[in-house]
Amino acid sequence: MRKLENLSPQPLWNYFEDICQVPRPSKKEEKIRAFLLEFAAKNGLEALTDEIGNVLIRKPATPGKENVPTVILQSHMDMVCEKNSDKVFNFDTDAIVPIIDGDWVKADGTTLGSDDGIGIAAQMAVLTATDIAHGPIECLVTVDEETGLSGAFALQPGFLTGKVLINLDSEDDGELFIGCAGGIDTLGTLVVEKEKTPGKSFGMKIMVKGLMGGHSGDDIHKGRGNAVKILTRFLWKAVRQFGVRIAEFDGGNLRNAIAREAWATVIVPNVQKEQLVAEINMFSADVEFEYERTEPNLVVDQSSVAVPSKVLTQASQERLLNLLYGCPHGVLEMSTRMKDMVETSTNLASVKFVDDAQVLITTSQRSEIESRKYFASEMVRSVFELAGAEVKNSDGYPGWTPNPGSPILKVAVDSYERLFNDKPIVRSIHAGLECGLFLQKYPGLDMVSIGPTIRGAHSPDERINIQTVERFWSHLVDMLETLS
Repeated sequence: MRKLENLSPQPLWNYFEDICQVPRPSKKEEKIRAFLLEFAAKNGLEALTDEIGNVLIRKPATPGKENVPTVILQSHMDMVCEKNSDKVFNFDTDAIVPIIDGDWVKADGTTLGSDDGIGIAAQMAVLTATDIAHGPIECLVTVDEETGLSGAFALQPGFLTGKVLINLDSEDDGELFIGCAGGIDTLGTLVVEKEKTPGKSFGMKIMVKGLMGGHSGDDIHKGRGNAVKILTRFLWKAVRQFGVRIAEFDGGNLRNAIAREAWATVIVPNVQKEQLVAEINMFSADVEFEYERTEPNLVVDQSSVAVPSKVLTQASQERLLNLLYGCPHGVLEMSTRMKDMVETSTNLASVKFVDDAQVLITTSQRSEIESRKYFASEMVRSVFELAGAEVKNSDGYPGWTPNPGSPILKVAVDSYERLFNDKPIVRSIHAGLECGLFLQKYPGLDMVSIGPTIRGAHSPDERINIQTVERFWSHLVDMLETLS
């Protein structure tokens, strides 16, 4: 039985529920690609794929609209795969079950995939609609948006024919986006050494959990905690006060998500065990007070574990903790061009032991100004190099420079005001959108980005507001009919 069949608009919600049944982690989009191609064939629509796996589905104009310029609707097929630590779930095989919770749709302990499953569902609803007057439609669904924008990077000139593009990957009803930040990843690999664990030691796992996490672009300015930074802060002090030695450190997950959880396996001299437990409790109280307005569920906890056979040498753990403590995280500059917008930021995303000899630290930087994007990356690099880490950067991606005189923006604004008797906010977004890369391949594109309200994207708290999906659909349909 469908859970979303009574929601409006249909068939958009039913398509979204269908999409939830299809596993679609980044770089593993073969199942959702096959789903889209099967959908196109079933409905008699032309479908193309390019070398990297982007899908383009074309729908002819409705009668009498054949000479109207082609409009491109764009979304991405992959989703961020995050779950709570106690949730048993395999994103490669398991279907996400959407749950109606009051005014919202969410999932149970995992990301929902409304980013950007709702965009795909809207495309499918347009492609099968018989009651919308429109010109030729091209629906582009790209691969690997979340972890590298690979689909947009590989898009070739000539694949698209339209000159107007509506991106369906925004997350705020009432806001129209005409620009976005560019980004780059900075990764450090720190070589470490381990040695035999000292005798008369007690094993302990220290955990930071319950954080909201969120999108490293959309949510970076909201004062949320970073689990890696909080855990590092405690360990840095515990090493000096209680002789703590670290065996393992693991925190965060995805490059574009704020770290929600982190843990470390440590040993402490038996004679210091009780004092360390007391210190953990006091530290937990301190950070709970610091973050009481933004992280109401933050917990720093501990449990006893078997004593590990090896721990980091004192020199290695000092270099690791100094690197993580010194590594910047959060907003670096606010924009002087657009009010209340973040200009430049950096995200300390994850810390992972590759093996006993290497630790990989992943960070990402964003800025609406290209030169400051590299400035932020170089700031992180300098800390990594001080600790002796090997540093690599991703290729990065460009921003999308706002064009307040955009014709499609005027259509979007006029449509919104006519439908809802309210003025939309027009702004740029600190998150990365694929639009900047599209402009490189298709310099003449006129673009705007719209979407319903999504909260908690890139975290298990992800949820989409039901009422705004209806407004999003009405707005999209009206724009298509106006353009025709």
